Amino acid sequence: MTEAPISMGRRERNKRAKLERIVAAASTLFAAHGADDVTTQQIADAADIGTGTLFLYAKTKGELLLLVQNAHYEEALERGRAAADGIGDPVDALMAVIRPVVECNRVQVDNGRTYLREMVFGDPTEPRHAEALEIALRTESALAAVIARRPEISEADAAVLARVVSSVMFLTMAAGVNATADTETLLADIRTQISVLTRRGE
Repeated sequence: MTEAPISMGRRERNKRAKLERIVAAASTLFAAHGADDVTTQQIADAADIGTGTLFLYAKTKGELLLLVQNAHYEEALERGRAAADGIGDPVDALMAVIRPVVECNRVQVDNGRTYLREMVFGDPTEPRHAEALEIALRTESALAAVIARRPEISEADAAVLARVVSSVMFLTMAAGVNATADTETLLADIRTQISVLTRRGE
């Protein structure tokens, strides 16, 4: 009777260890070669597991990319949210939220664009896709909090404007025409668009 909890604990530790190996292997291979040029077999081999076991944690390569990247995007969002707290200028504060997210996306450009594609077009009921969509929603909330600092803007209007700003950010990162653009060029483009939006709201 007393062995069951110990056994359950061991199973959970084994599962966690396998997940950590999968994330480490996928992260290394994706960073070196790009997600599109890495196979699930390569990831399974690097993680020292079978492909059947790999598919218990992520059914597709897209889900593996989300598994690897979600934590990075979440950390980037938290850095941006913290940076915006001490900034008074509305556009500067919005860009403080946005900058770490864009920088995260451009660490490996092809992976960043594939991540956005998976987030938008993937199965929203799949846990990794759901996590990515939740990060996108939290990004909108962080932007809305900055916009709502202006007393003339209601919370409802701030939420709408935040969705527009978020769309500007994600579309600018995902656009094929920007595939070769560097991070600072993308940020300057996003800032220009946001500046026009905020001027119209004055």
